[in-house]
Amino acid sequence: MSDDHTTPTPRHGSRRLLVVAAVLLGVAFGAAANTFRYAEGWAYLSNDPKACVNCHVMREQYEAWQGGSHHHVATCNDCHVPQGFPWKWIAKADAGFRHSKAFTLQDWNEPIRMIPRSRANVLDNCVRCHAELTDQMGAHGDAAHRDPADCIRCHADVGHGPPR
Repeated sequence: MSDDHTTPTPRHGSRRLLVVAAVLLGVAFGAAANTFRYAEGWAYLSNDPKACVNCHVMREQYEAWQGGSHHHVATCNDCHVPQGFPWKWIAKADAGFRHSKAFTLQDWNEPIRMIPRSRANVLDNCVRCHAELTDQMGAHGDAAHRDPADCIRCHADVGHGPPR
């Protein structure tokens, strides 16, 4: 009698490992796809500010933006993400991951605050949109405008209306 049928060969072990890996990958992909669908992930690829209120914790910021001075000239993406490929999409992916993690784990800070790289994006976009004005301010060299790239310091309520 031969025991060829009872001893797995390295080839059989590799095949099992491949099947297990494929199943785990399929489960992970399915869970990610379902989460993306449930969270209305396609909306985040748009420029529609309503996408920012898919998460209930952003309702106050959205409503404040609607009453803010930039409501008619700028959307969330105009201020909060870098402009141009690929930086816009890298920032959206980064923010999407962080926001979905915070929402899933319920571990965001109140009040909501920008992280340093998000704040840098906002400041870069202020200067980009208002370059003519910020260039003039820098030329005067007055004490109040020594750092025209720190717009938020004096204009914190511009994008989202007066602080609550």
